[in-house]
Amino acid sequence: MTDVILNLGNATLADWRTIYRGATPRLDDACRPRIEASAEAVARIVARGEPVYGINTGFGKLASVRIPAADLETLQRNIVLSHAAGVGEPMPVPVARLMMALKVASLAQGASGVQPRTVALLEAMLTADVIPAVPAQGSVGASGDLAPLAHMTAAMIGVGECFTPHGRVPAKVAFVSHGLEPLTLGAKEGLALLNGTQFSTAYALAALFEAENLYQSALITGALSTDAAKGSDAPFDPRIHLLRRHRGQIETAEALRNLMAGSAIRESHRVGDERVQDPYCLRCQPQIMGAALTVLRQAADTLETEANGVTDNPLIFPASGLGDDTALSGGNFHAEPVAFAADMIALAVCEIGSLSERRIAMLVDPALSGMPAFLTPKPGLNSGFMIPQVTAAALVSENKQKAYPASVDSIPTSANQEDHVSMAAHGARRLIGMIENATAVIGIELLAAAQGCDFHAPLASSASLEAVRQLLRRSVPHLEEDRHFHPDMEKAIGMVRAGALVKAAGAVKLPGMAEAAS
Repeated sequence: MTDVILNLGNATLADWRTIYRGATPRLDDACRPRIEASAEAVARIVARGEPVYGINTGFGKLASVRIPAADLETLQRNIVLSHAAGVGEPMPVPVARLMMALKVASLAQGASGVQPRTVALLEAMLTADVIPAVPAQGSVGASGDLAPLAHMTAAMIGVGECFTPHGRVPAKVAFVSHGLEPLTLGAKEGLALLNGTQFSTAYALAALFEAENLYQSALITGALSTDAAKGSDAPFDPRIHLLRRHRGQIETAEALRNLMAGSAIRESHRVGDERVQDPYCLRCQPQIMGAALTVLRQAADTLETEANGVTDNPLIFPASGLGDDTALSGGNFHAEPVAFAADMIALAVCEIGSLSERRIAMLVDPALSGMPAFLTPKPGLNSGFMIPQVTAAALVSENKQKAYPASVDSIPTSANQEDHVSMAAHGARRLIGMIENATAVIGIELLAAAQGCDFHAPLASSASLEAVRQLLRRSVPHLEEDRHFHPDMEKAIGMVRAGALVKAAGAVKLPGMAEAAS
C-alpha cells in the first residue's frame, strides 16, 4: 500500500479508508513546528508553577491534588498504568492502526503539549507494523476512551503486548526487534495520549467503510431478486423520486434502474403481466435503501469532522505575543457526536439486512414468487432454501436487538465528577458484528436470487447482474437436489464481504460515502 500524507484538519474519508485498508499515514512536515511550540508552552506552564489540570494535578475527581514538579514524570506514567484497565478480546489490528493514525493526527495539531518524539514514535510504530494489543472493552466514551488508549500508550512505554509481523509479543521485545525506543513521558503527555475519542471513532469509521460495501452489495442482490421474482422496474422511474426530492432515494433508484437495464427477464413480462404492484421489499427499495444511504452519509459527515478534530483536555494554546501560554479545560473528549453517528450506522445496517431478508422470504414463497416452493425443483423431497431463510431471519432479529441506541444510555463515573457519558465506544464496537450478520443475509439472498433467475432460463438478466451470477456460479452450482448447504453459504458470504459483487457489477456506478460532503 502507498503512504497517505495526512493533511491535518482536512483529511478525507478516502484517506482514513486507505489507512484502514493498510496504508501507512505520514505527517506533513509543515506540522512539526506546531508540535514543538505546544511542547514548549507546556514547559513554560510548568515553570510558572501554577496549578493546571493534567499537568501538575491529579486526574478526574483528584484534580484538586497538587503534584510537585519532581513527580510529574511519575504522574504521567502512573495515569497510563492505572488506566490500562480494559478487558475482553483485543481490537482488530486494522481498527487499532486506524486509532493510532487518528491519535497522530490529533496530537500533531499542536494543542496537546506532547513532545515531537512522542508523535514520531507513533508514526514509527505504524511504519514498522508494531500495533499495541488493546482490550476492546472498558470505555464509556467520555473523558476520552481512557482504558483502550491507556493500553495503546502502555505499549509506547514498554508495557503490555504488541502485534507484529512475527506474531503477538511483549512490547519491549517488539521495540527491540524493530529498533524502537520506549518513551519516558513528560508533563501532560500521558493525559494527552489517553484523552480523546480515537478508539470510538476508529471503530465507527471502520464500520462505515464496511457498511458502504454492505449497502452497495444489497443494491445488487436486490436488483437480482427483483428479476428473479419477475418484478417491475417501474418503481425505479426517476420521475417518482424527483418528486420526493431525497437525494439518497434518487441515486438509489438510478442505481437499481441501471443494474436492471437490458434484462431479458424484465422484458419478458413487460406486457401482459396481470400483477399491478410488487411487494414493498421490491417496490420500495429506493425509499428504504435511499434513506439508509442518507443516514450513512450523515454519519460519514460527522465522523469525518471528528477524525479531523482535537479531542484532548486540557488544550494548550501557546502564547501568541499578546499573552501567556494558556491551558483551557473543556469537554472535547465527550464522544456524543460519535455515539450518535454509530447509532445511525446501526439503524441503517439493521434495515439493509431486514429488507434483504424480506426479499428472501418472498422468493421462497410460491404464492408470492410464482416459483417452486423454497426454490427447489422437487419440494417435499428437498427442502431447498427453507432453512437459509430461517438463518437470515435469526440474524435480522439479532441485529434488531443490537440496534438499540447506545447514545441514550449513561452511567456516572469517577465519583460523579464525570456524570454523563456517551457510550460511544459500545455503540461503535457493536457495529462490525452487526455488519457481519447483515453480510450473511446478503450472501443468502445472492444464492436465492441466482437460483430464482435459473428458473427463467434461457432468459438472462442484465449484463451487470449476469456478471454477478456468473461469479457465484463459478464456485456454487445451481441447487438441483439438497446438498450440504453451509459451504455454499460461506462462499457467497465471502464474496459479499470481499466486495466481489460490487467489482463484478463494476459497469454500474453505485452510490457511496465519497459523496457525503458534496
